[in-house]
Amino acid sequence: MSTQDPDLGGRELSPAITTLSAVVAVVSILTGALMAVAGLTGHAFGAWHSPEALSPGLIGAAMVGVSPGLLVVGRARVWEEVRTLVLPTAVVLVGLFAVSVADGGELHVATGGLIVLVMFSLGWVAVLGALAAAAVLCLVVQYRRPVTAPPARTAPLPAWSKPLLAVLGSGWLGLGTGLVLAPRFWGGLVPWAVGRADAQGLGVWCLALGVGVLGALAEDDLARLRPALLSVPGVALASAVLLAGRAGDVTWSSGAALPLVVLLAGLLSTGAIGHWLLTRRAVPA
Repeated sequence: MSTQDPDLGGRELSPAITTLSAVVAVVSILTGALMAVAGLTGHAFGAWHSPEALSPGLIGAAMVGVSPGLLVVGRARVWEEVRTLVLPTAVVLVGLFAVSVADGGELHVATGGLIVLVMFSLGWVAVLGALAAAAVLCLVVQYRRPVTAPPARTAPLPAWSKPLLAVLGSGWLGLGTGLVLAPRFWGGLVPWAVGRADAQGLGVWCLALGVGVLGALAEDDLARLRPALLSVPGVALASAVLLAGRAGDVTWSSGAALPLVVLLAGLLSTGAIGHWLLTRRAVPA
């Protein structure tokens, strides 16, 4: 029997989405922290061969950063309150699995090497494949849930924020599209050394960030963005810590370094300002 408030409106949130989010959060914290800490210490610890430690470290940092939002998905009342986080998460899961398969020749299980990296590579593909399949299945289940009247927007985004969100989201989406579809060219613009799988893996995360930011713009309601507003600054902060810790690996004079910093600063400010606006409007939880 549904426990949804009949006056709330929207689509019922499936327990499958809540369970998936919690599982992904735990896996992301454990795996991402390992990759991020290894990256900070200068060790390239990931599923595939990377010329430098920064790329797998950043992927791990993003995994850790997104986890706080995933852990509070269960507090949501309807699907509309979590889809700006869950849909980008599905993009990451399916995208990273596709990259791992497409660039399978770069996986440690294919190239050999340290047994720890080989075993991690095997586990990465197996767990990621299972989570990607589960994400697709959970979304199918979610969209079969009943829907009532469209939920009311209780806290519309301020007009001045919409052009900024459009630019930020388009920037991440464009960067991600370039890295995924043309990794050789766009990877050459990254201000540190990356391999093909690195470029495409980072591109998947950029795509997901773009989808999330533009999704927030489409939702046009701060009350529907609570989980996403935890994850967006988390990704920015975790990535900034890693970049600061490995600053010597970054070619800061590169033309791509400044746009990267601006995009990360945009994520951080989006989360901070969004939280401030929610508090100011006193939107009920």
